[in-house]
Amino acid sequence: MSRHINKPQSALLLGAGYVARALAPQLIAKGWDVQVTTRSGETALADVRCHKFNGAASAGLQSAFVNADIIISSIPPGRDGSDPALSELGQLSPKARWIGYLSATSVYGHRNGQWAFEGEAPSPGLKRGIARADAELAWIETLWPVHIFRLAGIYGVGRAPFEKLRNGTARTVIKDGHVVNRIHVADIVSAIFLSLERPSPQSIYNLADGHPAPPQDVLDYAAGLLGLPPGPRVALDDSSVSDMARSFYAETKRISADKARQELGWMPEYRTYRDGLAAILREEGRIS
Repeated sequence: MSRHINKPQSALLLGAGYVARALAPQLIAKGWDVQVTTRSGETALADVRCHKFNGAASAGLQSAFVNADIIISSIPPGRDGSDPALSELGQLSPKARWIGYLSATSVYGHRNGQWAFEGEAPSPGLKRGIARADAELAWIETLWPVHIFRLAGIYGVGRAPFEKLRNGTARTVIKDGHVVNRIHVADIVSAIFLSLERPSPQSIYNLADGHPAPPQDVLDYAAGLLGLPPGPRVALDDSSVSDMARSFYAETKRISADKARQELGWMPEYRTYRDGLAAILREEGRIS
């Protein structure tokens, strides 16, 4: 008598960036069949099938999109503000029971240092924030089981100030009253898994550790962990500060993640940058 074998659940990750690379191994460890997209069609991720997606979707990608149990898109909006994945795949009818779109807290615009909550209307002032807000709306308007995650500044192993401190290129741009919101990549992954367990289509969640801090405090702490000087301070109006770098100081807000805590039971493992940076340094020591 033949024995019935359950088919593994399938996950399609549109984009294989920093968050997707942290998420994919954990999905695989839980028995998921994982497929990803990259612009080249190649990836260093193990045990995944990779589709090339650089503006046009192959038949294989279209099939994966239609048949996946869950879909997570981390592909940023294009230069014209449109969402590349929806532009190419939006006319299909996915069977997914859960879809996640990884957005950014730039949709809130400048809040004069006040707290920003999901119930407030987005009011982006910068082009990248406007594009993110447009992409969110496009995903929600599909009426698919979409969940929006507005991510604060992401950090983790390989994305921390330690390398710049070691090679002497670290510096801090100073603007009075400016704070930065952060989230460790591992805490993004944990929130996604909790949402999979408690789906709530059309929901929007902020993901941040809830302890925004001036960038110079973060760099000083990282330098202290290494026993190195923190590097020079540079005024925002210094001619060496690029327009792109200056734009990150144009908006100041504090991001509340109370909704994820209350609805998903989510609690960041790394509750402050101090916890996260110390853990990253320990992990980098094990890797080296």
